[in-house]
Order: sequence, then structure tokens, then C-alpha cells
Amino acid sequence: MKTGRYNVGVGLLVMAGFMLYGFLLIYLRDFAPDKEAWVASYSVGKHFEARLAHVHGNLFALLNLALGFVLVRLASASDRTRQAAARLGLAGLLMPAGILGEVYLGLSPIFVLVGAVSMTASVVLTGVIALKHWGDARAST
Repeated sequence: MKTGRYNVGVGLLVMAGFMLYGFLLIYLRDFAPDKEAWVASYSVGKHFEARLAHVHGNLFALLNLALGFVLVRLASASDRTRQAAARLGLAGLLMPAGILGEVYLGLSPIFVLVGAVSMTASVVLTGVIALKHWGDARAST
């Protein structure tokens, strides 16, 4: 069964990536030659946005892990519905990537909005599927 597998795998890889990014942020705050400038502007502007990307990247990676495990468990639900929820969850990763794109590349915030809406829709859809089919999943195992 592939539905949910990519959410788990990609979720773990994205989490690893944003964990490494967290190490970069620690370096910039505590060890970089211009750390005083970083600390002085830590709660505003690009530095704040960078921290938002780190936090949301790890949160959305965890959400994809949870979605993946739940969607695999709900095999009695239709494949199309589960695939839609899984794809929306993966599309949600556009949010933290979009924040990084804004900070480092000056991209439009549209990716942030699309990612946020996608992840919200994925969680809602997975919740509805779980309410309808969770008992079916337990009975079949």
C-alpha cells in the first residue's frame, strides 16, 4: 500500500533537513563572527522568518508522519480520498519551503498560503476519513 508511505518517508527527510537548518540557526546566533547583529535583530525581519520556517518545517514534517500512519491504517476508505489527503499533506510542505523562499530568494508568499491551505485541508480530510472508517480499520486487523 503506497498511500501514506510517501508522507512518512518525505516527512522524515524534511524533518532531518529542518533539523540541520536548526543547527545553522544556532551557529548564526551563537558562533558566527557577526552574532551580535544576528541577536540584535533576532525577533524581527528575516531572522524571525527563518525561525518560522524552521518551526513550521518540523511541525509539517511531523504532521506528514502522523498523516501517513493514519492513512495506512484506514485501508477501508476509498483510495482516491486517501490519496487526496496524502497529496495535500505533501503539498503542505510548500509552506515552510515558501517561507525560506521569501527569506532567501525574495519569492512571493503564495507558496506559504498554498502550503498552509493544503495542510489544513489534508488534516481535515484525514480527520473526516478517520471518523468514518477507524472502526473498520481495527476490525480488519
